[in-house]
Amino acid sequence: MSRKLYIRTFGCQMNEYDSAKMADVLHAASGLEITDRPDNADVILFNTCSVREKAQERVFHDLGRVRHLKALNPALVIGVGGCVASQEGAAIVKRAPYVDVVFGPQTLHRLPELIARRQATGLPQVDISFPEVEKFDHLPPPRVEGPSAFVSIMEGCSKYCTFCVVPYTRGEEVSRPFDDVLTEVADLADQGVKEVTLLGQNVNAYRGTMGQGAEKADLATLLEYLSEMDGLERIRYMTSHPREMSSRLIECYAALPKLVSQLHLPVQSGSDRILAAMKRGYTALEYKSTVRRLRAARPELSLSSDFIIAFPGETEADFEQTMKLIEDVGFDGSYSFVYSPRPGTPAADFADQVPAAVAQARLSRLQSRIEEQFAANSQRMVGTTESMLVTGRATKDTRELAARTDNNRVVNFAGAGELVGRYIDVRITAALSHSLRGELVY
Repeated sequence: MSRKLYIRTFGCQMNEYDSAKMADVLHAASGLEITDRPDNADVILFNTCSVREKAQERVFHDLGRVRHLKALNPALVIGVGGCVASQEGAAIVKRAPYVDVVFGPQTLHRLPELIARRQATGLPQVDISFPEVEKFDHLPPPRVEGPSAFVSIMEGCSKYCTFCVVPYTRGEEVSRPFDDVLTEVADLADQGVKEVTLLGQNVNAYRGTMGQGAEKADLATLLEYLSEMDGLERIRYMTSHPREMSSRLIECYAALPKLVSQLHLPVQSGSDRILAAMKRGYTALEYKSTVRRLRAARPELSLSSDFIIAFPGETEADFEQTMKLIEDVGFDGSYSFVYSPRPGTPAADFADQVPAAVAQARLSRLQSRIEEQFAANSQRMVGTTESMLVTGRATKDTRELAARTDNNRVVNFAGAGELVGRYIDVRITAALSHSLRGELVY
């Protein structure tokens, strides 16, 4: 009987990608197969995120819920990875001595070695070092599951926004070599993948070395090469920083049909005063100028964004400037949160915190307005026909199929299972709150 691996993932798409790589590494090294039941597992991993409030406490809460499994099965291996692991390190083992391995985002490829060392020595193993992109050289070929795949092209962040822990937990920006990325995507395309999403904390800051020389490829160059790849139909990337939205990258939206008409471009605030306090490196006007240039290149571009509400010192006037930016840009979705201080970041020591009730009221107002904009955009799609990738069975009704539009909406429709993994034409017939209805166009 095969041994089982249970992974619980928190946080961003990068963590989802890393969890898939943990599964690949442990399958290649020890034959471990994924299970969705922790009580059935030989190895339990928590891939953590420190962006949200009380992240550390949630990790220890979850560890407490599997502690009894260790008592029932002393051979069970429990591990903590991700950004909380980077922050806390050996303190996790000190507080929860039943944890066997602690590893960071850059050392997940060392998991088999860490587990073997734990079993050989009986001592907990902690490795939260930053060996740059070494991990990509030690990962087995990706296992393809479905017609779309994520490809991590860079790690870390060098922007040091005052609210953010990422530079401290994932390190500075380091890009994978250009040829390595091309090889991985080509392998995926050969296995039937039709759509890739390129990942990075600031993915548009990508600068990968080309060949053996000193020349570096930016994201625009990478997109141009990928657009020429046979079998690959669609390219996405996330998450971007407005400061890295170069003219060459914007030109890609006019020149490359395989690049989707959807972009996630975090703005965080519409107030220049708050943007400066966040150390974002641009003004609201500069952000809107970038958006104008993008839509000149691709008029149908759908934009989503991130917003931090009630950053220390945010006044009602600051918030109104954020609401005005939302009206001016017309966002098609957002990840928006009330500010919560992250230990070790400059903003954690800022004075003038916004009262919780005020912060929550602002957040509700912002989310309501963006939901209205999303719904209006969905309604405008009714009656149109679009080519879209069939990703699998529908979630609610498995007799139906689900497809994903260019602007990242899910469309459910009646169709035969052999359509999965193909691009087909679907006419949108109705707009629901979070998805669309459609019918196959023969």
